[in-house]
Amino acid sequence: MSRPERRPLAAELEETLREIGRADLVVGIPSYNNARTIGHVVRAVMAGLAKYFPDHTAVIVNSDGGSKDGTPEIVRQVTLGDYRTVLATHPVHPIRRLTAPYQGVPGKGSALRMVFEVAVRLQARACAVVDADVRSIAPEWMEWLISPVLREGFDFVAPLYRRHKYDGTITNSIVYPLTRALYGRRVRQPIGGDFGFSGQLAAHYLAHDVWHTDVARFGIDIWMTTTAITGGFRVCQSFLGAKIHDAKDPGVDLSGMLTQVVGSVFELMEANYSTWSAVRGSEPVPTFGLEYEVGLEPIRVNVARMLGIFRLGAEELSDLWQKILSPSTFRAVQRIAASGDADFRFPPDVWVALIYDFAVAFHRRVIHRDHLLQALVPLYLGRTASFVLETSESTAEEVEAVIEELCLQFEQQKPYLIANWEARE
Repeated sequence: MSRPERRPLAAELEETLREIGRADLVVGIPSYNNARTIGHVVRAVMAGLAKYFPDHTAVIVNSDGGSKDGTPEIVRQVTLGDYRTVLATHPVHPIRRLTAPYQGVPGKGSALRMVFEVAVRLQARACAVVDADVRSIAPEWMEWLISPVLREGFDFVAPLYRRHKYDGTITNSIVYPLTRALYGRRVRQPIGGDFGFSGQLAAHYLAHDVWHTDVARFGIDIWMTTTAITGGFRVCQSFLGAKIHDAKDPGVDLSGMLTQVVGSVFELMEANYSTWSAVRGSEPVPTFGLEYEVGLEPIRVNVARMLGIFRLGAEELSDLWQKILSPSTFRAVQRIAASGDADFRFPPDVWVALIYDFAVAFHRRVIHRDHLLQALVPLYLGRTASFVLETSESTAEEVEAVIEELCLQFEQQKPYLIANWEARE
């Protein structure tokens, strides 16, 4: 694969990188108007680097999307205070902080492209990226994201969180089980947002010319995970504890995220067909860190609203769904929509067949892809409502067992996907 032409960085940043020369560790924090939370994030990163890697040179890179709320200024001003309050010894090397606007298509992907460039320029051995809005980050995150790379030889470290059972429903119902069935690796949070990776993998990411595509806008997390797996890199995951951010009711304001993320997964399916079509079953990836129970913020779920949108979709999108779904799946969806609230269930086997039908229709361009992805939203809400009704009294372990059963359905029905993908229109 040919390396895209190296993108020039801002002149001030280029000069700073020449001055630094090399660094063992690079931590990227992409941001856009995160003044409320980024101070805590930077402080936690600094404490983690100083505590767990005191003998290594480290650089924190804030790749900012043009914040108007003073986010970059906060990054520059944050101090750790008296090192003795958190550390047994003073770190050998000062932790450098860089903040600069990224260039290119607005989005997290363009922000991370700058982080990858900095990592390659500084010949970093290990890197991490963390979201600027995560309120539960702790210094230990640096240990668990970086140590598997630096000390165990892994190239990619995915996060493993404890989340409320109704937080992350797009991941739980589509992205995790589909990615697992496609590529055969059980990476539980493939779009988690906080990752560790090697300098070698950073260079591999830069070798892909995707920075003017949807990846740069909203598909970077799943692209990073998928590219690490399909590129043959050593993949693991680390338990980070709670994932506390500004979580939303899964029935409200998630349609944009759903279409963006699922569209990215479907596009990656096209690019990697020769890889995933040969995979059967799945295997766990090594997991670092001690898993433990944590307190989580409650999430209120409006099931009635989700059911209303699903049933309205069954009325108004019937002709569109018929073009996308197989006849048997379409009839099953119509029966589900006609059922009452008390016994409403969206069975996992129907859901899996539905997602595979949508993937094939996306591949064949049966209808405009944006319209296809929008047509999935009411169906996702119907499946999510069923999941909430089914698990309202369930513990976290019981919910995970339900998700595991869904994953196995995706794996078992994969021959159906391949047969339809390869069939002539």
